[in-house]
Order: sequence, then C-alpha cells, then structure tokens
Amino acid sequence: MRKNPALLLRQTIEREHPNLLAMSDEAATQTDGRPGSWSRKEELGHLIDSATNNHIRFVLATIDGEFRGLGYAQDQWVEAHGYREMSWQGLVELWYQYNCLLAHLIERIPGEHLDNRCVIGWDVSTLGFIIEDYLLHMQHHIDHVLARDTITRYPAATATLRGSIVSG
Repeated sequence: MRKNPALLLRQTIEREHPNLLAMSDEAATQTDGRPGSWSRKEELGHLIDSATNNHIRFVLATIDGEFRGLGYAQDQWVEAHGYREMSWQGLVELWYQYNCLLAHLIERIPGEHLDNRCVIGWDVSTLGFIIEDYLLHMQHHIDHVLARDTITRYPAATATLRGSIVSG
C-alpha cells in the first residue's frame, strides 16, 4: 500500500463522510443482531478511539524515533465514552475532523521515519505498517457500519501486509 497513505486517508474520509451522514440516528443505534455486538454508533466510536491511539503512535514514533506502548482495551473505551447515547451526526463529524488532522500529520511525516520501530505490547512493526494498518482497519469497520455486501478483509489483510513490510 505504500503509495501515499495521507492521500489514501483523505480519499477514504471524503468518500465515506457523505455515506455515513446519510444514515439516520435511529439506524445508527441498531446492532447487526449478534449478541454483544456494538451498535453502529459504538463501532464508529471505536474508530474515533483508534484514531486517538494511533495519533499518539504516529507522533511519538516520528519525534522520538520509536514508539513503545500497550494496546488499549477497546470494549472498555467504547463503554466509557457512551457512544450509543451520542448523536450520530456529531460522531460522524468528530470522526471526519479527527481523520482530517491525521491525514495532515501523515503528510508531514518524513519518508525515512516510516521505518521507525513501533512496539505495541509484544508486537513489533514499523510506523509505515501502523499507518497502513490503520487505513485497512478503518475501511473494514466503515464497510461493516454501512452494511456493505463486501467488507474489507481485516486482520487477514494485515498479516500479508506485515510480511512485506516488517522483514529483517
């Protein structure tokens, strides 16, 4: 994927923003019917949490030359924020604006920093991989939120990607 991740992120959010806004607040409160599954609001909230965590990773790996940190408790973050009670429109705008900021940040990361090491829990990868993984993860969840027939494969897609980026 190492084409231009900032451009890919911008294209994704510009393409998906109107699709997300078209959903009603009522529809966004529904789940996919599986026991324990998140509502669409909670799933988009999860993407906001992901943006928050990855924002820190992107910045620290760039300015410190390496990122070391833990993963995060996704279900607990979603629960703590209470996304189900928030307005859909507000969540969509927050997701959109936060990703505009991340696209701007990614655009400013010097190419040589994309090989900076990122250690998340026990997993070791590069900043470039973390950025690409973020894009795949986001598209996977957006496809699910919008109930598309074809959902971007994740994490299976990242396993293949990881092998090509994190070698040696």
